[in-house]
Amino acid sequence: MTHPVTLFTGQWGDLPLEEVAKLASGWGYDGLELACWGDHLDVWRASEDDAYVQSRLDILDKYDLKLFAISNHLKGQAVCDDPIDFRHEAIVGAKVWGDGDAEGVRQRAAEEMKRTAIAARKLGVDTVIGFTGSKIWQYVAMFPPVGQDVIDAGYQDFADRWNPILDVYDSEGVRFAHEVHPSEIAYDYWTTVRTLEAIDHREAFGLNWDPSHMVWQGLDPVAFILDFADRIYHVDCKDTRMRMGNGRNGILGSHRPWADPRRGWDFVSTGRGDVPWEDAIRALNSIGYDGPISVEWEDAGMDRLQGAPAGLEYVRSLLWNVPTGSFDDAFAAKD
Repeated sequence: MTHPVTLFTGQWGDLPLEEVAKLASGWGYDGLELACWGDHLDVWRASEDDAYVQSRLDILDKYDLKLFAISNHLKGQAVCDDPIDFRHEAIVGAKVWGDGDAEGVRQRAAEEMKRTAIAARKLGVDTVIGFTGSKIWQYVAMFPPVGQDVIDAGYQDFADRWNPILDVYDSEGVRFAHEVHPSEIAYDYWTTVRTLEAIDHREAFGLNWDPSHMVWQGLDPVAFILDFADRIYHVDCKDTRMRMGNGRNGILGSHRPWADPRRGWDFVSTGRGDVPWEDAIRALNSIGYDGPISVEWEDAGMDRLQGAPAGLEYVRSLLWNVPTGSFDDAFAAKD
C-alpha cells in the first residue's frame, strides 16, 4: 500500500497558490492539502462561483498536482471559542469578524464551515480538516475550581453548534476531520472519546491524525491510531522534539517563543523529532488507511524551502509496498 504525499499550504499562505504549487511540484509532491485562507481558497466564493473553483483546479492541473483535502482550521476555531477576542480578529478575516460581536462571529464562522463542505464537494474532495474551538479550554487547569456541570455544558455547546454544520457535510457527502489539538474540544485521548460521545459518533465527524500535538502531552500516537481506527480520516505529518531533560523546561512552554531553548518542546520538520514515524505508518497500513500523507511544515529553526522537500523525502522513505501474502508462506511450499 502506498499513499500520495501532499503539502499542507497553511504555512505558505503568504504566497500565491500558483507559486506554492510550482514549488511543491518541483519538489515532487503528489498534491496539496489546500488551506482556506490567503490566496489559496476562498470558500465563500467557491461555494457560489464555479469559474473560481475551476481556476483553483486549473492551477493544480498546470503543475500536475492532485487535490485530496481542504483545510479550514482558522474559521472552525471560532465556532465554539469563548471568549472571542483580538486573537480571533487576526485569523478569521473581515467577513467572519464583522462588527466583532462574539456570538455573531461564532455564527458567521459556522456558516463558513458549512460553505467549506459545499466548496469541497465542488472541488471533488470528500474531506475537510479543521478545528472546532472550545467553550471550556480556558478551564484546562481546573483552577479556580470548575464544576462538572460547566464541563458538561461545554460538550453540549459543541454538539449544539456542530451538529447543524455536520448536517451539511452529510448532505454534501463530505467528512470533517478534526485535528486533536490544544485549545480544541478534543485535545487529548479522553477528550476525544468524550467529543465523539457528544455527537453520538456520527460518521460525518472524524479525526485528522497529527502526532505532533500528542508527543508533548505524553500520549502514544501509535496507540491513538489503533484505538480510533475507524475515525482516522486524514493524516498530517508534523514532528515535535522534546527538551525536558534539564529539570527546568516544562510541557506548557513557559510563554517562550518557538525555538527558544527554554521551551520544553518545539515543532520541527518531519523526521527530526520524537514522533515514532515508522511505527505510525505501519499502524496506518494495518488499519487500512489509504488516504494522503500530508507534510505540515512547522520549524522555527529550519527554512521552509529546505524543510518541505526534506520532509517529503523522509516520508517517502517509509512508504514501501505492503506484501500481498505472509513472509512465512514460503515455508509451507511443497516440493
